[in-house]
Amino acid sequence: MTEKNKTNDLNNNITNHLSWPANEEEGELAIDLYETDKNLVLKAVVGGVKINNLDIAITNDMITIKGERKPEEHEEIKKVYYNECFWGIFSRAIILPAEIDADKAKATLKNGLLTIYLPKIEKNKEKTVKIIEENEEN
Repeated sequence: MTEKNKTNDLNNNITNHLSWPANEEEGELAIDLYETDKNLVLKAVVGGVKINNLDIAITNDMITIKGERKPEEHEEIKKVYYNECFWGIFSRAIILPAEIDADKAKATLKNGLLTIYLPKIEKNKEKTVKIIEENEEN
């Protein structure tokens, strides 16, 4: 099993067993997640969702996005020909493939595209330690 498949399986298990009550009418947010030299970048199309109806919670190894797409009020509908757009509450919890600095995460919303930048924590980064000479005094 590849690392990608392991991560996908783990994410699916986490999503299915989250602690908040699952609503049968709740939708799952589709995402793209990729890595650059310095960041994990998550993108999700959230057209029709107002910014105050989005909630993002981040830890060093997990991100949860919740929101609600509210339908516009229309005159009484006589007949529906297609009903493919999802309206209502949606959420998605993803275990991240790398540890990130949650305090430095940034999110933007432009033309219905939510983009979240998650700066990676550099592991095993070499650090130089300055040595201080102490004088021996008896």
